[in-house]
Amino acid sequence: MRPLIGISCCVKAFGVFATPNHAASGTYVRAVMGPIGGLPVLLPAAGADIVAELVPRLDGLILTGSRSNVWPGHYEGPDHAPGTPEDQERDATTLPLIRATVAAGVPLLAICRGMQELNVALGGSLDQRIQDLPGRMDHSTPSDQPISAVRTGKAHAVRLAEGGRLAAMLGVGGEIPVNSLHNQGVRRLAPRLRVEALAPDGTIEAVSAPDAPGFLLGVQWHPEYDWEQDLRSRRIFEVFGEACDGWAAQRRAKAPKLKSDLQVAAE
Repeated sequence: MRPLIGISCCVKAFGVFATPNHAASGTYVRAVMGPIGGLPVLLPAAGADIVAELVPRLDGLILTGSRSNVWPGHYEGPDHAPGTPEDQERDATTLPLIRATVAAGVPLLAICRGMQELNVALGGSLDQRIQDLPGRMDHSTPSDQPISAVRTGKAHAVRLAEGGRLAAMLGVGGEIPVNSLHNQGVRRLAPRLRVEALAPDGTIEAVSAPDAPGFLLGVQWHPEYDWEQDLRSRRIFEVFGEACDGWAAQRRAKAPKLKSDLQVAAE
């Protein structure tokens, strides 16, 4: 039985009536059904009320990227610039979901906005527009390049932390090239998180949590776009999938054994 992998959704307006829809990119669904080897389930941005019942049923959680920014009220930051997309319904769901998932030990993979949510949920803060800060690179999507090239192309290198979890997972040291499609980034790192990779300008590009009871990794780039071509991107999903398989096996072992219809009939 494949592990059940939750995929966080955004609330987006669709159609001529701009009807709110709960949505996630198909790239995450394909990654779950591909190198992760799981069964994907889209998690609506329905608020904290779903968290307590949801977490015990999951074998893994992917926090997706998004064009929206985490609402700055969650980390006591300044108001967003006018026109900055927000998704407070998603925030109201993912932040408590992260805390519950980490506490339970459910494997968690946080990508782009997801890594920013992870940092905020555990007590960190964000820079809202890295490209406006002195000495920093533009990590956002270049407007003069085809989006397909931006997704699969390499924007810059990241230096892996020596002896870190990510370097061990990938079996490499030094630097690896990554894509880049974000405006926000980690400002104050959450106390529980450890830096796993840095961009040339010092932007934190990957994190882990050494004291977490289960698998936990956040990456600022998008491995879901290029795992079919990039072996390191694929490896991130494979290791996450192995952790989800292990969690699913534990969960099944602890679950009460269901009686068969014959057993019930014989009683």
